[in-house]
Amino acid sequence: MTANEIPTPAYVVYEDRLRRNLALISEVKRRAGVNIIMAFKANALWRSFPIIREYCTDSTASSLNELRLGREFLGGDVHSYCPAYTPATIGEFLAGSSHLTFNSLGQWKQFAHLVEEYNRTSGRHVSPGLRVNPRCSVIETDLYNPALPGSRFGEEADALSNGLPAGIEGFHFHALCESTSYDLEKVLLAFEQHFGRFLPQLKWVNMGGGHLMTRQGYDVDHLIRLLSDFRRRHPNLEVILEPGSAFTWRTGDLLTSVVDIVQNSGITTAIIDASFACHMPDTLEMPYKPIISESLGQEAVDGKPTYRLGGNSCLSGDFMGDWSFDQPLQPGQRLTLEDMNHYTTVKTTMFNGINHPAIWLVDLDGQAHLLREFTYEDYKSRMS
Repeated sequence: MTANEIPTPAYVVYEDRLRRNLALISEVKRRAGVNIIMAFKANALWRSFPIIREYCTDSTASSLNELRLGREFLGGDVHSYCPAYTPATIGEFLAGSSHLTFNSLGQWKQFAHLVEEYNRTSGRHVSPGLRVNPRCSVIETDLYNPALPGSRFGEEADALSNGLPAGIEGFHFHALCESTSYDLEKVLLAFEQHFGRFLPQLKWVNMGGGHLMTRQGYDVDHLIRLLSDFRRRHPNLEVILEPGSAFTWRTGDLLTSVVDIVQNSGITTAIIDASFACHMPDTLEMPYKPIISESLGQEAVDGKPTYRLGGNSCLSGDFMGDWSFDQPLQPGQRLTLEDMNHYTTVKTTMFNGINHPAIWLVDLDGQAHLLREFTYEDYKSRMS
């Protein structure tokens, strides 16, 4: 079976696109002398991990489920960060992590003795870190901006006026979202301004995610120079990046079909067999308008058949538009919503009891392999 024969709706991941991204990330890692690890918050399709594992085995986890996934299917080190550990979770995080970042001084004070005891008695060493807030905001969408005033993420420099807490070995900051290397340059300037005095005492710095190095037009050479210069200034530090989107950027699509055409108040809507609310909630959150391969572009074109796309759920706001096409759409016509692998597949819901699209992998020979098909039992298990 080829991609054109896959029944809709379906998420389709393309091995050649995935390997292209992984090769670029590996090259940045090698040339800059840094460690780039995979973030499951953007993609957790573990059946594609055998491909990813050829290039990257380390990962970052923000939950015990992500921790278990990384250890089971990638097999490398897991760098954990959670906004709040609990007495019930801290033990498993310690046992499964190589690096453990605490969101606040309060959390470190609560659990420092457990980290110290574990490192003394377990025969292995977990490196504890503290998340810090460089107070540099380069993200326009507030929903995705961890550096807003009043943010719950990380300590500001003023909180460290009494010095670096004993036992802390690294700093973690995260202030980017699908950003450029020039955004990172601004954040690094603020980070070193606020926290530079502590860096000689540390072993590592984790620069978080949001480094969209696989996007067309991203200045990869500038990123490598930026990271290399930082390492020359701070030769004692291991530098870690944990991009999410970059690993699976433009590696997969959502195939869907037109089911019906309806008109109301001069608006023509093509109802599809997928749902923005259930299957692409990030398009409504961010918000952003997906590219449709078969359309004439992102904006409506005067004089061409133009449609709003409506999802197949009962939510009134389950729609997005407008797209224009060369010819009128017809029921049964297939549409390809591009770039629906990163973040999309991890955020899906089963609102209205609507089934998830199946997940397919198209290999290097163009053959499509079914990775996962969802049934009533998946819906039932979520509701129990």
